[in-house]
Amino acid sequence: MPRLPRHSAAAFLPATVTLASLQSAAAACTGCDLYKQATQTVFGEGDAHARLLFVGEQPGDQEDREGRPFVGPSGRILDRALAEVGIDRRLVYVTNAVKHFKWEPQGKRRKHKKPTASEIAACKPWLDAELRVVQPDAVVCLGVTAAQAVFGHPVRLQDFRGKGQHLPSVGMVFVTIHPSAVLRSPDPQQREKAYQSFVTDLRSVGVQLKHRAA
Repeated sequence: MPRLPRHSAAAFLPATVTLASLQSAAAACTGCDLYKQATQTVFGEGDAHARLLFVGEQPGDQEDREGRPFVGPSGRILDRALAEVGIDRRLVYVTNAVKHFKWEPQGKRRKHKKPTASEIAACKPWLDAELRVVQPDAVVCLGVTAAQAVFGHPVRLQDFRGKGQHLPSVGMVFVTIHPSAVLRSPDPQQREKAYQSFVTDLRSVGVQLKHRAA
């Protein structure tokens, strides 16, 4: 029997794999040390038969408190963009590469801290299982951390953005910015420009899916 990595969620996967059993099992995951600082596991949610599956980096402060993905400021940007391109959020599945909030104190705030490659790898069994259950037509990586989790190696946004890639184990994969990148833009004009480029990416995904279905 192959040895599991020292830090891995693989040992916590349930024998019977459904979204409900995965979510229940993930709540007790201690496959890496991020659980020690987080309030709770934040698992994916959405349509179990979604054609589109969105992967972000990790839960944020509000997601950590509520236990649901993309319910904070980044989630509101995603919701707005999806509505603008005619994609119903209720018909997609949203999740994160890492299921626990990694943060460091900044005054009274909890400041987001990027997960390491080992933490991304440790959490990947959950993402792989979600992909096997949902079996989407396409995966949209929101940011390079999500893309690293899906592709299994670091990627550069400029090399993949706007181009659908086919992965044998996943299907079509698209890479765009994380919605938080819109919020980090320093002035209103740049924020609007970043948002519109995000919308353009999502619209392109929708068009390519329609062509594949035709």
